[in-house]
Order: sequence, then structure tokens, then C-alpha cells
Amino acid sequence: MTLTTESMTSGNMERPVSPMKEVESTEGNAKQQKLEGRELYKALGSPKTIVAPMVDQSELAWRMLSRRHGADLCYTPMFHARLFGTSEHYRNEQFGSMDGDPKFDRPLIVQFCANDPQELLTAARLVVGRCDAVDLNLGCPQGIARKGHYGSFLMEDWDLIYKLINTLHNELEIPVTAKIRIYDDREKTLDYAKMVLSAGAQFLTVHGRTREMKGQKTGLADWSVIRYLRDNLPPDTVMFANGNILYQEDIGRCLEATNTDAVMSAEGNLYNPAVFNIDKENIDDKFPRVDKMIREYFEIAKTTPGNANLSAMKSHFFKVLRPFFTKRTDIRNQLGQIKKGQLDDYENIVQQVEQAVEEIYKDESNSDVIVEDGEYKDIPYWRCQPYFRVVNGVASNGKRKNEENDTSDNSKTVKTA
Repeated sequence: MTLTTESMTSGNMERPVSPMKEVESTEGNAKQQKLEGRELYKALGSPKTIVAPMVDQSELAWRMLSRRHGADLCYTPMFHARLFGTSEHYRNEQFGSMDGDPKFDRPLIVQFCANDPQELLTAARLVVGRCDAVDLNLGCPQGIARKGHYGSFLMEDWDLIYKLINTLHNELEIPVTAKIRIYDDREKTLDYAKMVLSAGAQFLTVHGRTREMKGQKTGLADWSVIRYLRDNLPPDTVMFANGNILYQEDIGRCLEATNTDAVMSAEGNLYNPAVFNIDKENIDDKFPRVDKMIREYFEIAKTTPGNANLSAMKSHFFKVLRPFFTKRTDIRNQLGQIKKGQLDDYENIVQQVEQAVEEIYKDESNSDVIVEDGEYKDIPYWRCQPYFRVVNGVASNGKRKNEENDTSDNSKTVKTA
């Protein structure tokens, strides 16, 4: 993305757009060219479907699974820049020897949260050569982000945001991108996006929710604000939309509504890893059987080293198996007792699920038919499907929660950037 001479103002500070494309190599004094904007996007294969950066959830095993089911580009979980740069133990646990391997984990963007430009640069330099770009988290709305002063809680400090991005743009050997949330005010959101781009962000991912929209206040992402940014930013800006993806069809709807380059999914991907199979029509491709999906994930996870994969395993099991657990709470209760790293116990869960689904297909009264219910679909409980967040006892698809059979995994909330 080559932006012409332009200035952005936050407060009284003017910021000229930096045209820099060359950075000094950390290996010596040689200058290295790095791709920008549209050229970078094309070099990554012009992705349309993207796995979001999710705290403790978009780890290597999950990325590998998602790529098999239609994901074109993946982000890592959000890493804490200071810890990543100073703790070898933290770094090895979060980003192991297989992460970023070009044979099965690219294209890849590594995301960091930070509030110090030099700490961010130090951390980012440690992933050069193992990813295609580094992303700055400007969207995390959780309390831990407020306490640590990062993510969406930097939205009042545009000067700092500019310095964080611009430091990487000028000094890092690979490109920098950013993921933001919106303000209630569209014009302010547009000024914010322009500032982020002027600092040197090569991609702009826009989560169409405000910082306050989380938990039971999540609500719907506002695609119209994303479209407003798209229509008022330079035409060559690479933009990704995030929010409201439940079914494969929603990806096309989002692309049309926002006119963005690609669509990112977090929660939709976690509950149905095949949500990115946008060119498939077969029910097994769009809403895979939970026994098939959990077996595929588990076989991948067993072969990927690192604490991150082990830590995420139980949560992934709960989410993939959520509809199935409405009928088989006995298996759910067993899963809840498993401790991290007890792979034999996880294997037992997988086998029980496989046996249970096999029995389902022996019962001729069960049907694989998907019933359209307005904007939503009734999908057999033995197949992966979206999760509808419950607010005041009513799910976002208008159906009242059955308290007795509620099997949501409350042990870990999905936190997206």
C-alpha cells in the first residue's frame, strides 16, 4: 500500500505518511525490500477466508485443521510482546519449533499485544523468517487488556498506537498489520483507521463491534461501518472484515456488504472448523459429523508439540462437541474431569463419541436433513454447527435456552482480538 503525501492529526500532532519500503537487516547493513499492501496480499495468495487471532485458541493444531477445511490465511493467538521478547520459556511454549513451518503453517501472521514500541520490535524480530507479517492487537476488549493497557484499551492513545506500528514499519524486516474495533462515531472510526494506515499498517482488519460489545453485550457486528471505512479509505487499502459469521453463506454476504478483500472468523470457526468451506455443497463438507471432526483434530494435536496445543485441547473438544453434548452429558462430564496432557483420556472421549454417532446412524428415525428456519438452520446435533450466544435466557437466533440441557463450556470464554 503506497499512500501519497498526507497527514493525519490526532490532537495537535501531524503525522506524515512514511513511504519507506526498505529496512536494515538485523544480520548486517544490507537493505531488504519488503512487500506492501496489495502486493503483499497477492503474494499471500489473495486470501478470502481467515482464522482470527484468538487468545489460547488459534494455536498450531487448530490452524492446521482449519487450513484443511478452507482457511486461506491464519493468525496465531495473541502473544504478549514483553513476555515473548524476554522469556524463552514463554516463547517456546507459545510458538514452538513447528509453528510457521512453510510446509503446513503458511501463510501466517503473528499477532502481538504491546504498549511499548521497543518491546514490540524486540518480540517481532524473533519471528522474522517464520511468518509473513506481524499484527498489532488493537481489539482485545477483556479486563486483562484493560489492566495491562493493551488491545482496545489503547484506543484513547493514538500517539502510542502510531509509534507502535510505525516502529515496526520502519525497522522490522517484515510487514506490520493491525486489527481494530470501531467507535460509536463513524467519523472518529474513519480518522482512527486513517491514522493506523498512515503509521504503516499494510492490512487493516476491522471488527465491527465497539470495545463495550463483549460477553452478554456482544450483539451484532455492524457491517455498515466496515463498508463506510471501505468507501472512504484509499481504494488500494487491503481490508478484512470480522464479525457475524455463522454459516458459509455469511462469508459471501459479508464480502458483498462490506466490499472488503477477505472475511475473518473467530467463534464461527471454533464451533465449526468447516465454516470456511465456501465452495462446498455436501453436508459433510459444510456441517461435518462431530465424531469425524474431533478425531481429525485430535490426530493433528497429538503430533504437534508445545504447551499451547495441550492447553487448548479441552476447550476445542467442548466447542466442537457442544451440540452433541446436549444429548450426551455423560461424556461431557467425563471430558470436564480430564487434565491437560492426559491424551489417553482424550482418546477415550473420541472413541465414545465415535461409538455414539455410529449408533445414531443405526436408528432409522434420525435424519440428516437440515431445516431452514428463517435466517437460521436446524442442524442435527451430531454435526458441527454455530453457537448462539444467550442473553437473558434467549439465544441470538431467538430460541429460549433449555436450562436443563445447557452444555456450554463455561470454563473458558472465547476471547478474540
